[in-house]
Amino acid sequence: MIYRLRGKPAGRSQDGLVLDVGGVGYLVSATPSALRRAEHVQEVTLETYLHVREDALQLYGFADAAERELFLHLLGVSGIGPKVALAVVSSAAPAELRRAIAREDPARFQAIPGIGKKTAERIVLELKGSIADAIEPGTTEPVSTDLVAREALVELGYSIVEAERALAVVDPALPPEERVREALRSAA
Repeated sequence: MIYRLRGKPAGRSQDGLVLDVGGVGYLVSATPSALRRAEHVQEVTLETYLHVREDALQLYGFADAAERELFLHLLGVSGIGPKVALAVVSSAAPAELRRAIAREDPARFQAIPGIGKKTAERIVLELKGSIADAIEPGTTEPVSTDLVAREALVELGYSIVEAERALAVVDPALPPEERVREALRSAA
């Protein structure tokens, strides 16, 4: 198993990042945060996962262990392969995705291209026990306020991701209607 690579970013292709490690170029399909880490540096360390199939060996790269851990959890969901798992992990910060699972919020995953309603529901259903245990205490308290405020912004034309970004800068202790007002003010 190739668990971590440290080397020189040697280029990019449409399939990912080429990482030169001791003269060997590894093609790594990487998350956007891992790709950003590899920009304008002489050397970068990426957490990795080696996916083995009959016809190919594919390396996946992550900026940190939290991304890789979530990726591995997603691979355990029936019907989720490494490309879909990478798309999910690439869509947002691991903490944000874990909160969506703990909240039992499949709509967050449906916003990801290639994820349908049934797959999103399966992700939440199969991971809510294992992921909810990993959430920091106190981070799931404003669940209902978050969901109500987010849904109000979605009704006003925001995408789910845009709504979550707008609400991220607003005090979570406020009532939902006030959170929506503040989010709209900050966006304007």
